[in-house]
Amino acid sequence: MANKKQMTEDEKFLFLDKDFINSPMAQADWSAKKLVWIPSEKNGFEAASVKEEHGDECLVELADNGKKVTVNKDDIQKMNPPKFSKVEDMAELTCLNEASVLHNIRERYFSGLIYTYSGLFCVVVNPYKMLPIYSEKIIEMYKGKKRHEVPPHIYSITDNAYRNMMQDREDQSILCTGESGAGKTENTKKVIQYLALVASSHKGKKDTSATQPGAFVHGELEKQLLQANPILEAFGNAKTIKNDNSSRFGKFIRINFDVTGYIVGANIETYLLEKSRCIRQAKTERAFHIFYYMVAGVKDKLREELLLENFSAYRFLIAGHVSISGQQDDEMYEETMEAMSIMGITEEERTGILKVCSTVLQLGNIEFKKERNQEQATMPDNTAAQKVCHLQGINVVDFTRAILTPRIKVGREVVQKAQTKEQADFAIEALAKAMYERLFRWLLARVNKALDKTKRQGASFLGILDIAGFEIFEDNSFEQLCINYTNEKLQQLFNHTMFVLEQEEYQREGIEWSFIDFGLDLQPCIELIERPNNPPGILALLDEECWFPKATDVSFVEKLMNTQASHMKFSKPKQLKSKTEFSVHHYAGKVDYNADNWLTKNMDPLNDNVTALLNSSSNTFIQELWKDADRVVGLETMAKMSDSSMPSGSKTKKGMFRTVGQLYKESLAKLMTTLHNTQPNFVRCIIPNHEKRAGKLDAHLVLEQLKCNGVLEGIRICRQGFPNRILFQEFRQRYEILAASAIPKGFMDGKQACGLMIKHLDLDPNLYRIGQSKVFFRTGVLAQLEEERDLKITVVIIAFQSQARGFLARKAFAKRQQQLMAMKVIQRNCAAYLKLRNWQWWRLFTKVKPLLQVTRQEEEMGLKDEELQRAKESAVKYESELKEITLKHTTIVEERNALQEQLQAETELFAEAEEMRVRLAAKKQELEEILHEMEARLEEEEDRAQALQVDKKKMQQQMQDLEEHLEEEEDARQKLQLEKVACEGKIKKLEDDVLVMEDHNTKLLKERKLMEERLADFSSNLAEEEEKSKNLTKLKNKHESMISELEVRLKKEEKGRQELDKAKRKLEAESSDLQEQIADLLAQIAELKAQLAKKEEELQAALARLEDEMAQKNNALKKIRELEGHISDLQEDLDSERQARNKTEKARRDLGEELEALKSELEDTLDSTATQQELRAKREQEVTLLKKAMDEEGRTHEAQVQEMRQKHTQAVEELTEQLEQSKRVKSNLDKAKQALEKETSELTVEVRSLTTAKQDVENKKRKVEGQLNDLQARFTDSEKQKGELGERCSKITIELESATNLLNEAEGKNIKLSKDVSTLSAQVQDTQELLAEETRQKLQFSTKLRQMEDDRNSLQEQLEEEVEAKRNVERHVSTLNIQLSDSKKKLEEMAGNNELLEESKKRLQRDLEASNTQFEEKASAYDKLEKTKNRLQQELEDILMDLDNQRTIVSNLEKKQKKFDQMLAEEKTISSKYADERDRAEAEAREKETKALSLARALEEAQDSREELERANKALRTEMEDLVSSKDDVGKSVHELEKGKRGLEAQVEEMKTQLEELEDELQAAEDAKLRLEVNMQALKAQFDRDLVGRDEMGEEKKRQLIKQVRELETELEDERKQRATAAGAKKKLEGDLKDLEGQIEMSNKGRDEAIKQLRKIQAQMKDFQRELEDAHAAREEVLGTAKESERKAKSLEAELMQIQEELAAAERARKQAEAERDELSDELASNTSGKSALSDEKRRLEAKISQLEEELEEESSNMEILNDRLRKSTQQVDQLNNELQTERTTSQKNESARQQMERQNKDLKAKLQEMENQVKSKFKSSITALEAKVAQLEEQVEQESRDKQAVAKGLRQKEKKLKDLMIQVEDERKQAEQYKEQAEKGNTRMKQLKRQLEESEEESQRITAARRKLQRELDEATEANDAMSREVNSLKSKLRRGTEPSFSSAPRRVGGSARRGVIDDASEEDGDSQGDYNGTKSVE
Repeated sequence: MANKKQMTEDEKFLFLDKDFINSPMAQADWSAKKLVWIPSEKNGFEAASVKEEHGDECLVELADNGKKVTVNKDDIQKMNPPKFSKVEDMAELTCLNEASVLHNIRERYFSGLIYTYSGLFCVVVNPYKMLPIYSEKIIEMYKGKKRHEVPPHIYSITDNAYRNMMQDREDQSILCTGESGAGKTENTKKVIQYLALVASSHKGKKDTSATQPGAFVHGELEKQLLQANPILEAFGNAKTIKNDNSSRFGKFIRINFDVTGYIVGANIETYLLEKSRCIRQAKTERAFHIFYYMVAGVKDKLREELLLENFSAYRFLIAGHVSISGQQDDEMYEETMEAMSIMGITEEERTGILKVCSTVLQLGNIEFKKERNQEQATMPDNTAAQKVCHLQGINVVDFTRAILTPRIKVGREVVQKAQTKEQADFAIEALAKAMYERLFRWLLARVNKALDKTKRQGASFLGILDIAGFEIFEDNSFEQLCINYTNEKLQQLFNHTMFVLEQEEYQREGIEWSFIDFGLDLQPCIELIERPNNPPGILALLDEECWFPKATDVSFVEKLMNTQASHMKFSKPKQLKSKTEFSVHHYAGKVDYNADNWLTKNMDPLNDNVTALLNSSSNTFIQELWKDADRVVGLETMAKMSDSSMPSGSKTKKGMFRTVGQLYKESLAKLMTTLHNTQPNFVRCIIPNHEKRAGKLDAHLVLEQLKCNGVLEGIRICRQGFPNRILFQEFRQRYEILAASAIPKGFMDGKQACGLMIKHLDLDPNLYRIGQSKVFFRTGVLAQLEEERDLKITVVIIAFQSQARGFLARKAFAKRQQQLMAMKVIQRNCAAYLKLRNWQWWRLFTKVKPLLQVTRQEEEMGLKDEELQRAKESAVKYESELKEITLKHTTIVEERNALQEQLQAETELFAEAEEMRVRLAAKKQELEEILHEMEARLEEEEDRAQALQVDKKKMQQQMQDLEEHLEEEEDARQKLQLEKVACEGKIKKLEDDVLVMEDHNTKLLKERKLMEERLADFSSNLAEEEEKSKNLTKLKNKHESMISELEVRLKKEEKGRQELDKAKRKLEAESSDLQEQIADLLAQIAELKAQLAKKEEELQAALARLEDEMAQKNNALKKIRELEGHISDLQEDLDSERQARNKTEKARRDLGEELEALKSELEDTLDSTATQQELRAKREQEVTLLKKAMDEEGRTHEAQVQEMRQKHTQAVEELTEQLEQSKRVKSNLDKAKQALEKETSELTVEVRSLTTAKQDVENKKRKVEGQLNDLQARFTDSEKQKGELGERCSKITIELESATNLLNEAEGKNIKLSKDVSTLSAQVQDTQELLAEETRQKLQFSTKLRQMEDDRNSLQEQLEEEVEAKRNVERHVSTLNIQLSDSKKKLEEMAGNNELLEESKKRLQRDLEASNTQFEEKASAYDKLEKTKNRLQQELEDILMDLDNQRTIVSNLEKKQKKFDQMLAEEKTISSKYADERDRAEAEAREKETKALSLARALEEAQDSREELERANKALRTEMEDLVSSKDDVGKSVHELEKGKRGLEAQVEEMKTQLEELEDELQAAEDAKLRLEVNMQALKAQFDRDLVGRDEMGEEKKRQLIKQVRELETELEDERKQRATAAGAKKKLEGDLKDLEGQIEMSNKGRDEAIKQLRKIQAQMKDFQRELEDAHAAREEVLGTAKESERKAKSLEAELMQIQEELAAAERARKQAEAERDELSDELASNTSGKSALSDEKRRLEAKISQLEEELEEESSNMEILNDRLRKSTQQVDQLNNELQTERTTSQKNESARQQMERQNKDLKAKLQEMENQVKSKFKSSITALEAKVAQLEEQVEQESRDKQAVAKGLRQKEKKLKDLMIQVEDERKQAEQYKEQAEKGNTRMKQLKRQLEESEEESQRITAARRKLQRELDEATEANDAMSREVNSLKSKLRRGTEPSFSSAPRRVGGSARRGVIDDASEEDGDSQGDYNGTKSVE
């Protein structure tokens, strides 16, 4: 017993307890209750038994608490038999579904079994506790064993992989994936541990290791392999929320083996290191372990050398020192250092590593601040920077310069660019991340170098992949895409390997199966991510976008949307949170990615100045880390990307620059090639809960992981094939009972026997395959066979029980018969005694008889015999007692010996225990002494603790002071942040201005170059022009006057230009918004149209399917009725047979009773004669024969009846199943039909609204086209004027240039003039270009001004017209108001009805919520219904999401009503059943009745309102039916309806035109209101009211007309659908294809029409958006905000005016004072002679000046105070004023220079004009013609490009439609084939049922024949009985006659002879008891 317990302690976590599986109780429970799985919110799935079925819903009783719940049938999942509970391989489950998989894992987990197989997978659940299943004993147990020989374990997988590698010489791989905290790293450790023990090279070569001590200096290879893990964990693992030791990188460990199977070396590759963790972490998380190990573990000199501080001093360690339970950081530091020494890392390298870690921490302490007036970053405190530079061996000044002002190469020049605070912070963080990543790579290379230093070559390898599993977070970034991409690849590998193994298995067994490579299912998603071109994938687009200038994450996502919009695995999120979101459909589900900072993550840029410094470091270790610094993405490449349009400048470095995506893609490709070349083994780790608690399993969490890990995907693949496989022997042994008669006696091959059994079972051939050694089954078949087996066994057991009970009953019956006979004999003897006791002779006889010795001899003999028997019995008893005593003696002796042995053992144990006691006493004394010492120490420690507490209080006070100081600093920081935000706004505006100025500068530089070239040309002509300059001086004066006039105009035009600029910006902003809205609306329209077409096609297909299924359903119902008729006939026959049987049984009982009576009489009478005894024996034999025959016939009859019952029950069950299936199909189809009808109605409504909107937009488009034509005419005129003015300006500029050249050379003689001219010429070259541009802009703005003035005049005219129209409208409004009042009344009535309905609904909801809390909890059932819908309607998801909210409300109400009805029905049934218990439940019943009454009233009210609505609908329908009845043909009705539709549409258009006119009037009124506020306020209020009334009236009319149009359209669509369905039924699929081809040709022809429609729609959308903006923005925004803005503006303007006046007054006073001061100073200087006389005046003036200065200072101080007050309110005004002042100063300077230059150059202009006129006259005509041609060609090109785009879009849409149609056609074909197959199956099933019916009829006929035979035999038996009774009576009479002569012949000697005869008779009756008496008398 003790050994067994030890075995179970070791192995209870591995081996399964099979007592529960084989228990008959569990099997009976499962088969009796019909257990299934239903969904549960708490446990995922719950066990329940099906009680009732109602259509699509089932009433289910929960197994745990007996609670009854109704569930949809689609949500129910089958439960496996108890045979499969806790199965080791879940692929063996016969019911493969989510619930069974989860239940199996849960049961195993709660039993301590954490490992489970699922096909190729090994699923591991984290136990969160140490299990004793990883010892060397367990390793020995698994060594060399096959997978099925031992329980599931990671050792089994590694051992099988190792053995396969050794046997097949094929490389192996073990893939461990899972969430963080699931146990991936622990399992990889266990794999390495197992291989290190099993394949140790040191184990078998002890001699060689002794002879070669220098082979491994630092330790053997296995030890190094095990010690590599702590190093990687220290540098790559961290504490997260889920896991205390989470590996933040993926790794592939490659262990090489030689030919003999020993470990030769190893290599480790890593993927996706989370380097951002060294910068920032969550509050409860840690950075990488090494930082904490280093800070806690480094001591003394090394700590000083590394410049280490406390945890709280480092900014990058956000949460400070976060400790891990059960782990000391200083101890872990020592372990890692020891592991490094074992790996051969020197002390210098270790210090270098720690220095890098310390620098990473110190980099976080570098702080940057922004300068006050600039954005440049500064480093006020560089202590952290000094520490960094000391540790890295670089110069501090160079480091700070490289970070704050790095050198960037722009073109050929090298420029120092100042960095902002944000850029500097980003550079420091990027440097820290890159430094740590390079250190990690170096460590990995060093570890690989240490592991690969053996000289033996590796023959094969075993790879272990430890990588994160599939991840779906709330915010998924670039890292999640990479991880999910790898998991897609790994899942594809799994699917492919599974396919290969399945294929090999099926080929080995010789099974025919259409092979499906399931790996291809994942190919579209992988191509979406990794495809390089045509179209490019996500990674390719990301790399491409990284090269483009000014590319952003938004532009990348837009490009991705445009290229991949049509991809099946790509979609746009339904609820866009930001513009950088997109969705990818992975195998595990849909994942929403956010592309924020993807470009920077992909580029991974660094400051190349710092990397160059680190490359040239004085530390060799740092140099080695940064030796490839030239391959870094630096600031130069980023600058080139931001400036250049193409990456032409970096083409030389294109091979050098590699993105993160490219590198990862290449490394993944290498990994996948290695994995494809290996034989993979899959391990999936699962985290049971997030609380890190042992023994708890969160069902939903586990299900999600099973989905993400691909386990459910593997099960899905299993379902496609034949997952359940059984050997022939096992199948025959278990299921032979189902087909016992099918297999003949004797030997038979297993395959043949299984084939015969399956034929007998009538299994569908698609459900099984017979191989060479196994039988293969699909899912669910074994469960069905188990059920049939259980039924068969129950039948056998019932028969056995019935036989046993019959035997017992017969035995009891015979006993009772014997008792009855004995009672009768006793009664007779008693009666005889009562007769004889008073008779004298009897008394004499009784007295004489004892005196006779003869009579006593027999008694004495009897007594002696009895004594003999007693003696014999006593002897036997004594012998048996002797034997027992001897046996007892032997056993007691043995027990005594055993007790003596035990006594000896116990005495020995007692001696040992005494010795132990003595030892323990000694130990106790020692421990007591130690305790006293420890108590003394404790007291000392307490004293110390008190002192520390005092210190702690002091520290707390200091901390409080510091916290207060911190709070003050935080307040200051917040103020600074607010100032920073304001400054950032200013900076953004200034940056925009700088960009504009840079563009201006570039243009000016280009023009300057052109001017310089022209100057060089003109310098040659200067000598000739000097003579002409004299004549030009005259012209100069004229030009000066012209220039002065132009200057005046310029000033005016500048003001106009500024105003127009503002208007232009507003218009441009509005136009951009409108264009974006138009594009969005166009896209929405296109999507809606495509979806509409799809929906219509799907509707038609669904209707066709519906009709076919309805026909099939009708046929099935007919057959079912026929079968039900047959069944009723058979049941009547059965009843009649039962009645006949009952009659026969009654007759048999009567006969039996008569026979028994006769027997008793015969026994009494026939004892005397032997002949009579023989006759009696014969008769008894005959009777027994007859009984046996009767019993046999009864048994055969019962067996036949039972067989008939079984067959009938089977047939009835099958029919009911078929009926239920058909009902389910029907209900599903009805639901789908209803949903489709709802969707079609909604779509038709949408289509109608779109058509109406389209018509509105077309009308508006026509108006706008007219306006556009006018504007285009105006625009052409303005362009012509602009061209003329431009030509004039160009002439003037050319003349100016020539004049400047002439003047420069002419006036070169004068030095003063030459200097002035040189300065002015430089300014003129800049200003002339500005002037030219300004003149152009002025001309443009003048034209716009004119247009605006014209518009204003036209608006004023419109106003006057509108005033008149207003009067007319008011009249019309009065009429409309009357109509409004009527309609309002109707509306109020409708609203009242609606309110009543809503109230009734609310009541229903309240009652339903109160009574049906169970159903509210299961609202998720609707989501699951949607899943079933989604199978048929995957393409309708986008539209359904918009309608989900409304449908959920309606469906919930409908469900609640249905459920309430069901509950009522159930309550009625329960009340009828349990009427006896009514007294107990009266209170509950009354409450329920009150609820039911209230609900019934609410229902009646709802029904009344519904009936009223239906009456209104009927009235409308009758009108429509009248219209339909008046039709002769379908075509005429369509034409009439179309005419009616056109009329209604015309009315709708008229109403819309009225609406448009009203909206135009509103716009005009609002514009006039802005200009004429004072005069039009009263009118405006009235006008707004009138407009509101008109809008309401118009909207009501519009709704009524739309309703009518919708009703007409619904009828039209119904007729069209009928046509389409009739045509579709007639035409075949080939005809459809021809029609499609014709449609394609028509679509090609109608391309032009589509283009025209597109243009129209675009124009319409523009108009529509304008009107929307005008209506909504003008009404809501302008009315609300205009008043407030005007008030604010007026107040601000008044304040500004006051301030400006004060400023002007102050400036005037200051100027006057300065002028007076200057004059006085001049007078004083001139009048020096009269000093003495004027000194008094001077003093006075000085006093005045001082007073004035004081006043000035006071005014300036006042002005400063006012400026301080108005700074906040006038920031924007100041900025604009500054810009205006700068522009004015520049323009003033330019104008002054221009005036001087123009005066000089006027003379030269005339000649230049003559020359230019000659030249221009020649070229003007040609240029204008060419320009016109160019413009026309450009327009044509644009039109052609648009046409091409439109055509391409149309073609794509048509191709999509074609593909969709082809897919639908194929689906329909497939469905048709499926339906045919189903019909064939149904026919075969019907034939089988008919055969069974015929057999049953034949059997019933046989039974009737047998019954008739039985009746005949019964009749014969009754006749024979009658004959026998007659014979018995005759015999009785004969006997009586025979006794009378014997009495008479006796001699009558005594007088009492008669009395003697009586005595003789009595003696004959008494039998043997009186025989002696007769004898004695005769002797006498």
